Amino acid sequence: MVVSARSLKRMKRRVTADLYDFLTFPSSECVGNRGGEELVLGGPFRSNVRAFLERHALLPPPSSLSPHLLAWQVLFRVGDLTEGPDSTPVVVSLDVVEEDVAKSRSVYCDQCRVVGWSGHPVCANRYHFILKADGFSIGGSVKPCTKCRYEVHLSEPRCKLCSHVMTADDVEEWVHHQLEDTRHLLHGVIHANGYGHLLRVNGREGGSCILSGFHIMDFWDRLCKYLGVRKISVMDVSKKYGLEYRLLHAVTKGHPWYGDWGYEFGAGSFALTLGTYRQAAETLSNMPLSNFICQGRKPRTRVQDLILFYQSLSEHELVNIRDLFCFMKSLIQDAPKHSLVNDETNKKHRLSTSGVLCAWTSCDIKRVEEAMFRVLRAVSGPNWVSWRTLRGAVCKVGPPELLDYCLKELAGKEVANSMVVRVRCNPDSGAPEYRLDSGSAALLGNLSSTSCSFLNCPSKEHLVRDLRFLYESLLHPQTIMSFGPEAKRDNAISAATKLLDCKQFVKDYKPEANFSVANLSGTSLFCQVELLDQSDEYATNPPPELIVLPQNATICDLKAEASKAFQEVYLIFRGFQGEELLDYGGVGESTPIKLLLKSWETVCIRGRWPQNGLGRFRMERGVERWTVDCSCGAKDDDGERMLACDVCGVWQHTRCAGIYDFDVVPARFFCSRCRISGKVAKISSHCKDENVAFGGGGGGGGKSLATLFDAS
Repeated sequence: MVVSARSLKRMKRRVTADLYDFLTFPSSECVGNRGGEELVLGGPFRSNVRAFLERHALLPPPSSLSPHLLAWQVLFRVGDLTEGPDSTPVVVSLDVVEEDVAKSRSVYCDQCRVVGWSGHPVCANRYHFILKADGFSIGGSVKPCTKCRYEVHLSEPRCKLCSHVMTADDVEEWVHHQLEDTRHLLHGVIHANGYGHLLRVNGREGGSCILSGFHIMDFWDRLCKYLGVRKISVMDVSKKYGLEYRLLHAVTKGHPWYGDWGYEFGAGSFALTLGTYRQAAETLSNMPLSNFICQGRKPRTRVQDLILFYQSLSEHELVNIRDLFCFMKSLIQDAPKHSLVNDETNKKHRLSTSGVLCAWTSCDIKRVEEAMFRVLRAVSGPNWVSWRTLRGAVCKVGPPELLDYCLKELAGKEVANSMVVRVRCNPDSGAPEYRLDSGSAALLGNLSSTSCSFLNCPSKEHLVRDLRFLYESLLHPQTIMSFGPEAKRDNAISAATKLLDCKQFVKDYKPEANFSVANLSGTSLFCQVELLDQSDEYATNPPPELIVLPQNATICDLKAEASKAFQEVYLIFRGFQGEELLDYGGVGESTPIKLLLKSWETVCIRGRWPQNGLGRFRMERGVERWTVDCSCGAKDDDGERMLACDVCGVWQHTRCAGIYDFDVVPARFFCSRCRISGKVAKISSHCKDENVAFGGGGGGGGKSLATLFDAS
């Protein structure tokens, strides 16, 4: 990710002092330092992205990547960070790849289809914004040889090492591999109409050495606002600590991690709605911890021990699942990386004893401590006694809260015969362990203090291990433990499943709110189009386009600008000409717009286009005609695995048809409607040796509708 000093020399020694700061761009500081750099560009995305590249990007090399891909490079410094003995500023490279969709191998957008934008016409251009993990530019001057992987300069026709001839197809294949690489620290794609998709963010767990996921998301959010994008979707399949983060974050915060930047529920799989999502989050997060602790006379489990342990560490009462996981996440965030830590750094996690001592007398505490000392004296040699064992041995001496307090304060206590209590955390399980050692408290004070600190705040590795275990035991629908009435467990499983099924989230940037300040001198209108003599082959419904006009613009100017905008943005609108301003048919062409309309009103231009043979670009969903009608209520592709009935051709989810996640899709499938109507009888008699399935029941998801189309 970091561009080295040698790389900077290859880029003509660009002075890093002139670079914007990745951590703040664009910001009010940029305005002050650059004499007028706007926080927003004041126009539609289609023009803003051009202005951004002209102002900030290095020009692409003359060779270009391929006939339909053009790569730009924007350099940023990362705060005041430096590297190397000569304190070279740390620089990151943002690649902006402009893709000519008409010549691309991927014309249609899968992300638009599953998030609900499949009715949009295909845009003429897409812009990929990429931070590569290795720090090198996609549009750099060297590419790896497809045969031996040796770096070959673009101007050289053959590899110096193996003499393999580099063809245009080799270069294009390499570029497409770069665009599909899942290791990028950032990859967002924005269509020319301002609708886009955040494809991935990889922070430190994803291989970033300098930038965290928070830094990258902050930059992406500011960049989108600066460019005037309209809406950005994200499919949240992110993981943290090896866990599905959308489930964990929904329980602790009520929204996904991306919700911290304003991303909201966009579309749920299996016809789930925003209300269902919120109810599921509340149901799961408000489950009382007492459901898992109260198990009658059964032996204590590791889950119960961990819940009680973290309850004893918290200064505040942990009542439900949300409280527990919020507390554990806060511990992980502030925990030391290694087990030996300074007690001073962890004071905020130590128990406040004032509230405890008022509940029990000193005699109560002494009685429990004496019982614990007797148990420890009974252990021979250097053996350690686990926290669970010691607590269980004295469980009848006092209430659970008193036992937890005494266990917490036991480290360093002096016992008869010059013995002192030692405490450590087991290196494998992370659980506290106790034993008696000879020596005075003064001699062992430092070690006891360290042990006590370790007990109060375990290392990050131990905390993450416990988090994973409790996540699997309390949250994940496939591994959640048995507890209480079966109905409560079923409700928890249902809620967790619904949260995992909600992956599509969208942020509406509402660019008009920012542009209203930036564009005070002109008139800004949202323009819709209505096509004359529109056939089914060319039926399309584009979203309104933002048109920015000068103050003295006329109706004729409005129609000309609207025609130009739609021709530029959408492939199918090439040749479109606006002819009439709807609802203003009797007004003259030279009439000033300001006399009829105010900024941010929506107008409609009626016009026509030539039959230009571009019908395949009319919608992002493609030209195939298919129908989704699933028993769950889904009426469109949502990205989950589907299959079509061999009689009626209607698609439905494999899960809803009773085909589980890892089951093979049958060779022939008949939905419940066709089976009930008797249409299956004639067909099924001819397929006795084939794998046949009948719709109905529950199951699990997998491939999307588009994937099955491609495989057919």
